[in-house]
Amino acid sequence: MTTTTLRRFITLPLLGLTLAGAALAADFQSTPVENARMDDFAAGKKAMEAKKWAEAVNSFNKVVAQNPKNADAWNYLGYSSRWLGKYDEAFAAYNKALTLDPKHRGALEYSGIAYLKTGQKAQAEAQLAKLQSICASCEETTDLAKALAAAK
Repeated sequence: MTTTTLRRFITLPLLGLTLAGAALAADFQSTPVENARMDDFAAGKKAMEAKKWAEAVNSFNKVVAQNPKNADAWNYLGYSSRWLGKYDEAFAAYNKALTLDPKHRGALEYSGIAYLKTGQKAQAEAQLAKLQSICASCEETTDLAKALAAAK
């Protein structure tokens, strides 16, 4: 076997594995570090900070189109939709986030708030119970508990 043939023999399978890995990576849930590296995710977060909810929805829709298993993006899509008063879309996004990560504290808190805003107190209490079982003293648990107390 010549050196050129040997290189092709080794390089082509490695290239195939690399491309397959990249395709699979787009199908896995992202981490906060990976999210920060995505332009659309960063733009969505920036829009949220500026309370530009429609821009945030647009950005997070792009993220979930590229990475449908990104629970954080689904959560923020729900959060931004909720602020636009689009509760059906918000609940759909929160449910997708929680399907991907049933212990997603942000999605549990924010969906609990959305349930309160739509008069569904029992569902908000159920979200709080889930949060308490995951992390009794987390910020998300405390915030949803305060919102429930204020709603009484």
